[in-house]
Amino acid sequence: MAGDSRVLMDHNMEIGVTPAQVKKLPKHLREPQISTERTHLIADPAKKPRQRYVQKDGKCNVHHGNVQETYRYLSDLFTTLVDLRWRLSFFIFTLVYVVNWLFFGFLWWLIALIRGDLVHGDEEGWTPCVENLNSFVSAFLFSIETETTIGYGYRVITEKCPEGIILLLVQAILGSIVNAMMVGCMFVKISQPKNRAETLMFSHNAVISVRDNKMCLMFRVGDLRNSHIVEASIRAKLIRSQQTKEGEFIPLNQTDINIGFDTGDDRLFLVSPLIISHEINEKSPFWEMSMAQMEKEEFEIVVILEGMVEATGMTCQARSSYLDTEVLWGYRFTPVLSLEKGFYEVDYNNFHDVYETNTPTCSAKEMAAKLREEPLLPQLSLLSPEPKMHTFDPLNRLSQQDPLSQDEENEERVSGGDRGETNGSAAALEELPLADGLSD
Repeated sequence: MAGDSRVLMDHNMEIGVTPAQVKKLPKHLREPQISTERTHLIADPAKKPRQRYVQKDGKCNVHHGNVQETYRYLSDLFTTLVDLRWRLSFFIFTLVYVVNWLFFGFLWWLIALIRGDLVHGDEEGWTPCVENLNSFVSAFLFSIETETTIGYGYRVITEKCPEGIILLLVQAILGSIVNAMMVGCMFVKISQPKNRAETLMFSHNAVISVRDNKMCLMFRVGDLRNSHIVEASIRAKLIRSQQTKEGEFIPLNQTDINIGFDTGDDRLFLVSPLIISHEINEKSPFWEMSMAQMEKEEFEIVVILEGMVEATGMTCQARSSYLDTEVLWGYRFTPVLSLEKGFYEVDYNNFHDVYETNTPTCSAKEMAAKLREEPLLPQLSLLSPEPKMHTFDPLNRLSQQDPLSQDEENEERVSGGDRGETNGSAAALEELPLADGLSD
């Protein structure tokens, strides 16, 4: 019998059935299985998470501590009230009005108490300062009616109370000032242009690839609204700690990244998504940085888009940032603009998509030096990751050419014109060795 149960258990284990006798432990009592694979045991330790200077949504990750001169915030009280959070704004808004009504209600009650209106108000022939004001609650209600100009008509001030007339003037003036300040704060807070920045998009990643034989750093921006940003301009900063030659350490040093300031390309007509390009030249901070070096560097690129909101005319600013791990070497952005019948359509599903392209892994400085030394052939070796063997077959070459290119070649041969200089594209460079084979 014991032998039969052992055979049944072995059979169940072979076919993957859990034996009925083995009870499954609860989930919180199970011990995690430790992987014994060598790749997991000797895996590299996880990278320490980087701290952002500017969040992806544009919020600056900087907190001001140990501020002793707090009176400076009160010197600009209006801006302080606008910068408060919404729950604090509503609390202060309500508190200011309630305190104001209570204060003037106390003054109206105090006048009635001093004049004796609270005692003799019901006597015939007695003229009170405020009719039907016989307690503090009624004085508080009269204060609210006066400042909000409700005017129910039950409590009214009489002409035989000069102190009440003066208090009425003071409350009317101060009430107008309080209304202007509090309503103004709420209006500015509601219409803040930072909400307009929520519909301005930045690509999740920045890319580095070759454009017109020049290494370029690129990212994409877009606007989701039909109302455009007027006078839009963009700029970029490189945030990186550095040490000077004298040994001074500068944390989070800011360096300008030229994205067309001298040529006017930084001024945008942001109707459809645009790819912003930074040419990596001698003045660029990435001039001597190769792909391998960039993987070791720690930096952050902060991009700032500014402009005026077309509907309100207020200045709007949208910010985002890219860490060194979010800069992809050897990629380009997927096109998002297509021509439809009568209009252009933007597909925002591909806004953040990129695709891989042939890009040299050396620095822009080394690439420029090689292009100066050998202006034609090195371009092919730089743009192609693996060397390709090209064989010349006249029939195959003629069959692959389209009729237009054959006609152009025939016209060039008949006219005897010289071939122009290559434009640096990969297609022109691939045809160059074939042209040399013909001459041989």
